[in-house]
Amino acid sequence: MSLFQSNAWQKTWWDTWGNTQGFSLVARGENHRCGIYLDQYRWRNVVPIRCLQFVGTNYRRISTPRTEYNDLTSFYDGLEPDKELAHLPWNEAVFRDIIDNASEINRLQQLCLERGWLLRTVHQDTAYHISTDGPFDEYLASLGPNTRLRLFNRRKVLDAEGFVKTENFWPNKVEYFFERLNELHAIRWGTPCFGRLSLDFHLRFLYRIVEEGGRPELSVLFCGKREISLLYNVVYEGRVYNIQAGYIEGFHPKLALGTLHLGYCIEAAFGDPELNSFDLLAGEGKNENYKKRLANREVPMVSLMVVRGRLLKLLYRLKH
Repeated sequence: MSLFQSNAWQKTWWDTWGNTQGFSLVARGENHRCGIYLDQYRWRNVVPIRCLQFVGTNYRRISTPRTEYNDLTSFYDGLEPDKELAHLPWNEAVFRDIIDNASEINRLQQLCLERGWLLRTVHQDTAYHISTDGPFDEYLASLGPNTRLRLFNRRKVLDAEGFVKTENFWPNKVEYFFERLNELHAIRWGTPCFGRLSLDFHLRFLYRIVEEGGRPELSVLFCGKREISLLYNVVYEGRVYNIQAGYIEGFHPKLALGTLHLGYCIEAAFGDPELNSFDLLAGEGKNENYKKRLANREVPMVSLMVVRGRLLKLLYRLKH
């Protein structure tokens, strides 16, 4: 099970958004970790929508941290997902970031065909990770020359600028870490990466994931006394999840600080016998898909919408 299906992530998401938005929890999965809820509202203040969704996701109304690696079967404890779907009181279901498992999706397609439901693909994406089971040197050798240069070989350029070290700011400097991460993100993207609610979510999540055996790694890369790059990582069940990053742009014309910092963390993961993967998650960089160049494993994901009820199906068909 991934970090996003942990009790810490699911419960904190529900406490932060589910309870405050008036959502209705309708199903819980194995060990009560994962859930499905109903979000009820009126589309354009006219059409009543009862939208069935995974805890950790919301399709239209609110923006929250992304919950990945979802799957239908993990949200039910010994029950058949297709039978449960048929009896829950929804007219729209949006299943975001499902692992693109052919058998599970084929089963949903067949169910829609049998019951006359409309099935739509609303988004497709790819998650990227690095298997860390082998030697780090072999991984480096598998990369393209430019990628290897940015990830590893230009460390000597950074060394020439000052003494280089990494430090974990968990737990003593956690609030400062997120404050600095927001500052760097605002410089690069124009807005901070964490608003008030999201920041509260991540802080509570981190303390809870420790109780499940997780390990926050709020990695800060120093050159001399300067904090030049930050990586928000969490270790959980043998995998490092890279959730967010920030760095000083224009620090040195020959250095890609974000990639260089990832190189130190990836090398550390290769050197830890308890870890088997460094997960870069889904999404792309600002200017290029650096994750694809670094990864040696890919996981396709798809977001599906199921619509039932004559009026809603007609509206979607007219729209498209």
